[in-house]
Amino acid sequence: MANNYSKEESYNGEVTEILREGYTTLLAQLGEDPGREGLVKTPERAAKAMQYLTSGYELDPVAVLNSALFKEDYNEMVIVKDIEMYSLCEHHLLPFFGKAHVAYIPNGYVVGLSKIPRIVDIFSRRLQVQERLTHEIVEAIWETLKPHGVAVVIEASHMCMMMRGVQKQNSVTTTSAFKGEFKNVETRTEFLNLIGAKLH
Repeated sequence: MANNYSKEESYNGEVTEILREGYTTLLAQLGEDPGREGLVKTPERAAKAMQYLTSGYELDPVAVLNSALFKEDYNEMVIVKDIEMYSLCEHHLLPFFGKAHVAYIPNGYVVGLSKIPRIVDIFSRRLQVQERLTHEIVEAIWETLKPHGVAVVIEASHMCMMMRGVQKQNSVTTTSAFKGEFKNVETRTEFLNLIGAKLH
């Protein structure tokens, strides 16, 4: 049977080669044979995967938000919740993953809803700590949309805790950041209740 599968991907050739050499060295230093069948293409695959997982460095969150700003007389809370999030811990280069919940209160402008998950992706596809990731998402929306308020909550599991170190398999880390009207207890409580509710 013919294999008709194809996928278009583009990577920086020079960076790929540098990373490939590094992964080849890494495998050898770990006691593996980089020339054996199962590992021959691993350094190149890993090099490309790492570029994809850190592709957020090449993207401008302000430009993404500005590309879909619409004037709208709406000033109630807008929430995009349960956004899948995958990132790499900058301390061990191991994944942490979970869900982000983002809300803002418009001040004359709304943003295309798909841009909120895009902002989460841009910042999560970098070497990160969860605390900074949460703060960066809030700041990007706050500075660009100039809304009445912004709120972000991230819940994530960290492989650096689950696979090594304390090896706590069921631990979840929650971080939050609030600006503007979300500093108000009533508004913040409404947001937290809504992201915890099963509305669908």
